[in-house]
Amino acid sequence: MWRKASAAALLALAVGYLYHGSPELPEQILQYITLPNFQSSSQSQNSLEQVISAAWETLITLPTRQWSKVAVGVNACVDVVVSGVGLLQALAVDPGSGLDHEVLHSKEDLREAFIHYMERGAAAERFFSDKESFQRIARAAAEYPGAKLYVGGNAALIGQKLATYPDLMVLLCGPVGPKLHEMLDEQIVVPPDSLQETDEYHLILEYKAGEQWGSTQAPQANRFIFSHDVSNGEMSSLETFVASLEEFEPDLVVLSGLHMMEGQGRELWEERLKEAVAAISDIRKDIPIHLELASMTDKDYMNSIMQEVMPIVSSIGLNEQELLFLSQAGEGPHADLASWKGIPDVGRVSDILLWVLEQHGRSDPSSEADLTRIHFHTLAYHILATVDGYWGNQAAAVMAGARVASSQACGLRSVDVSKVELKAPLEFHSSYTEPQEKLSLNPAEPVTVWRRGNVTFHLTPVLVCKQPLRTVGLGDAITAEGLVYSELKTQQPF
Repeated sequence: MWRKASAAALLALAVGYLYHGSPELPEQILQYITLPNFQSSSQSQNSLEQVISAAWETLITLPTRQWSKVAVGVNACVDVVVSGVGLLQALAVDPGSGLDHEVLHSKEDLREAFIHYMERGAAAERFFSDKESFQRIARAAAEYPGAKLYVGGNAALIGQKLATYPDLMVLLCGPVGPKLHEMLDEQIVVPPDSLQETDEYHLILEYKAGEQWGSTQAPQANRFIFSHDVSNGEMSSLETFVASLEEFEPDLVVLSGLHMMEGQGRELWEERLKEAVAAISDIRKDIPIHLELASMTDKDYMNSIMQEVMPIVSSIGLNEQELLFLSQAGEGPHADLASWKGIPDVGRVSDILLWVLEQHGRSDPSSEADLTRIHFHTLAYHILATVDGYWGNQAAAVMAGARVASSQACGLRSVDVSKVELKAPLEFHSSYTEPQEKLSLNPAEPVTVWRRGNVTFHLTPVLVCKQPLRTVGLGDAITAEGLVYSELKTQQPF
C-alpha cells in the first residue's frame, strides 16, 4: 500500500515539475501512461517518436491520380567532396594568413579564402574565374584519395529521387557531362541537346572541428565550395528544357537553378531573367510548374523572382532562410527579423506563407497568378500551404516529405526511432499576430491543419536525425517526395 502511494506521489511530483517547465508536455505523456500501471510511468520521449513514425506508415498513401511523366531542369553537376587541407597540400600550397575574395582567380586566392572561412568555421561558396586553372584543381580533387563524387545540382538530385519510383518516367535537362550521365539513374531520360563533353564540377572542401593547418584551427566542422560553372550560372539549358517538353509531354514540370544566376552580376541576371520568364511562359498552361528556390543574398534579385517568376508557377519549395529572405526582399511580414532564433516560430512562418500566396499567388479567385502551393521545410517541421480547391492528398504529401528527411539524413531507407528525436513544438499558434488560433500536435495523427481565408495549412513534425551522415540534397529529396504524393485537382486548370 505504502509502496503504491509513494509511487503515485513521485509520479505526481514528476508531472508537476515537467508541467512547471513545459506546460504542454504532461498531456502528451498522459496519453501513454495511466496511474495504476507504474511500469509505463518511465516511458521516455522516445514513445512520441515511435507513435509518429507508426502513424506516418499508416497514413501516408499515394494519391488516386499519380504523375506518370515529370520533367526536371535545369541545374546539374558533379559534387566532388574532399578534404580541404589535404587537397591544398596536394596542390603544393603552403598555409598562411586568410583573406576573403568575392571571386577566386588563382590557387593563392583559393588558399586565402579557404583559410579565412576555416578559421571562422563558416560555410561559403565562390566562383573560380580561371577555367584552365579550375579544371586542373578539379582533376586533382577527383583523383585525391578518399574523394567522393556525388550527383549534384537541385534538378539532378530531384530527378534522382523521382526516379526511385519505377512507374514514373523522368526527363532531366541540364549540363550533363559523361561522369554525371554515368551516375544518373538509368530510368532518367536526358535529351541529346543536354549532353556535353565535359562535366560541371563543384568542389566541396570539407574540414573537421579542431582540424589544424599551419596556425589555423577550425572551431567547428564546415565546408568551402567553389566552381567554374558557367552553364548552370547562366541557366544555359533552359531553352533546351522548354523545347523538349513538347515531345516528352510531362504531367508536371520541376524547375530549379535560378539562384545560380545571382553570382553572374546584375547586368546578366536582369537580361537572363526576362528570357527565363519568356521561356517559362511558353510551357503549356495545363501543366503545373514547381519552382525550387535556393540560398540567395541579393534582395533585388530575389524581389525580381518574386514579382516575375512566382506568379507564373503553380508551386514553390523553400526552407526557413529562403522564406525569411523572401519576406525581407519584398518587405513582407516579420521582415525586421534579422534571422530565426532556434526553431522558426510557426505563427511567423504561417504569416509569411499566407502573404506570399496573397501577394503573388491565387488566394484571391480573381487573381491571374498561378501560384497555389508552397512546400516549406525546416529542421524540426514542414508545412504545406495550399489555396483551397487546387491540390489533394496534402496531408500525406507533407508527411512523406518529413519521413524522407528523417530517414535520408541518417543514411537509411526507413526511419529508425532510436536514431531520431522530436524537436517540433507540441503547441503553437496559427499566426504571430491577431487573430491567432492555438494549435497542438497529436503524435497519433501527426498533421495539424488550420485555415486562414481560403488557404489551408498542413504541418507535420520531422523526426530529426541525431547524427546526420549527409544533409546535401535533403531539401531536394523532401521536395520530390512531397510532389510524388501530391495530386492536382482536375477541375482547376492552371
